[in-house]
Amino acid sequence: QVQLAESGGGLARPGASLTLSCAASGRSIDPFTMGWFRQAPGKDREFVAAITWNSDSTNYADSVKGRFTISRDNAKNSVYLQMNSLRFEDTAVYFCARSPWGGARGGIVDYDDWGQGTQVTVSS
Repeated sequence: QVQLAESGGGLARPGASLTLSCAASGRSIDPFTMGWFRQAPGKDREFVAAITWNSDSTNYADSVKGRFTISRDNAKNSVYLQMNSLRFEDTAVYFCARSPWGGARGGIVDYDDWGQGTQVTVSS
């Protein structure tokens, strides 16, 4: 099992940028696909982005494509989400997750370990 801790959330204005970090402990994330999900108030948790173990493949939700970038540093056991051109609708709690399966998967059921989340609020 991997313990995941997100950080970097906060309050941002529309159009601004934030970078989220996910630090893993307990075991290496090296062999695993990692993903970011988010959950807005009153809504279901939804897929944001995923990256394969060697960063050769990424996958993004249509709503963030071209604005968000997922990356990882296996040496630091960490995953990142660079969020640019933030919109009001990006407001949510963002979760980091680990998948035991290959491929940049977007299904919640494909992920076993989850962090506690970090709040991102986009407001003017």
